[in-house]
Amino acid sequence: MSEEDTTVILGAGVIGLSTAYYLSLSSLNTHIHLIDPRPLESLHTAASAFAGGLLAKTWFPPALAPLGALSFDLHKQLAAQHSGREKWGYAGVRGVSFVEGEGEGKERPEDWLKPEDWLAGGGSRADAASVEVRVGKGPAWLRRAEGKGVRVLSGRDGGSKTALVDPLKLCEFLLAECLSRGVQLHTSTTAVSITSRISNLNSTGHVIHLRQPNGTLFVPFSNVVLAAGAWTSPVYRTLFPTSDLELPITAISGHSVLLRSSEWEAHPASQGVETDAVFATDESGDYFPEMFYRADGSIWLGGINHPSSEIPLPQPSAKPTPLASSISKLRETAEYLYGLPSSNIVTERESICFRPVTPAGLPIVAKVPDVRLGRGWGRRNAVEGVYVAAGHGPWGISGSLGTGKVVSQMVLGEDVSVDLSGLGLQKGGEGWQARARL
Repeated sequence: MSEEDTTVILGAGVIGLSTAYYLSLSSLNTHIHLIDPRPLESLHTAASAFAGGLLAKTWFPPALAPLGALSFDLHKQLAAQHSGREKWGYAGVRGVSFVEGEGEGKERPEDWLKPEDWLAGGGSRADAASVEVRVGKGPAWLRRAEGKGVRVLSGRDGGSKTALVDPLKLCEFLLAECLSRGVQLHTSTTAVSITSRISNLNSTGHVIHLRQPNGTLFVPFSNVVLAAGAWTSPVYRTLFPTSDLELPITAISGHSVLLRSSEWEAHPASQGVETDAVFATDESGDYFPEMFYRADGSIWLGGINHPSSEIPLPQPSAKPTPLASSISKLRETAEYLYGLPSSNIVTERESICFRPVTPAGLPIVAKVPDVRLGRGWGRRNAVEGVYVAAGHGPWGISGSLGTGKVVSQMVLGEDVSVDLSGLGLQKGGEGWQARARL
């Protein structure tokens, strides 16, 4: 690569941060620009910060399994190298439990643990766990109301194959590391267009136009990575208006609350205690609660999801307000699952976030073929170009480091660590079918 190689990453969520982080570890003289439309004080106020933070190694369909396993190992490695337990609450999950009603008609069928797309039936991520089920008591903090039963997922997926992090603190760590290595962060900045320029006699270079509060910044680049989460598709359409490619990335919103009680104990980093994840059925059957006991003693509770047809995707710099009805439902769930009065449960945060999803339930991690970018994009260097890293659904945190690693390898022209052939750009039906060449 030349000394003037510049990579522009659109989106400073966990995928963009992970990509910038691994790119910044390269010994090559690369310039990295991290772009986000949100102001600095609101940078970590989206899906990457408000997610549950569950990490899994084996809960993925075949096409995603290699990347999922790589990412899990990278999370474990990063935590070991940088005191992750202390800095972002990294902890192994000792047990994954499923809580269900014992009354007639309340139980799921015995095949509820099947490796299907989490979004297909609007269900729980636990549907992806291919593990055995046994009857058990579950974690001690789960004080079940009468009529509630517990089935515990086999421990073979606990500890070494599932873990938990505080996504907000992980993002803060990654950003600090990136900035310390010279990554340039541009907040309150929106990419509005790309123009061509003759960089030398043999090739055409490109410049991205970035709108900022005080004017427009023009950045010549050799690579651009679209990691804008649920906003990736409209960003792509803005920058490549003549492209014949539609990125099939839409949004699904999720509500969550972060709870704390004097009844729940924190696990200091020095103790190295593992924590718990619980998946449940709601009494009304309206949704499937998910709850994660974090190392600091707080509990993240979520699971109420809405497609974009019900809650449209807001502008990326907007501050969406959670639905009062959804937050109220989560609080009701907390009371009956934890067996505590509302006066003994403090709500530290109420959140709504918008996760990027695809019809196939798989992320897109690929280089966009130049021929699909539209006018002005001829044949370029085999490495340089436009890359997409989005559509991770509920697994953005879990898959973040692996995605950042492989995208950085693609940008640098290195061999990719795992098989990504199932995560390219594809179109179903009888029409055109192809995958991006990596």
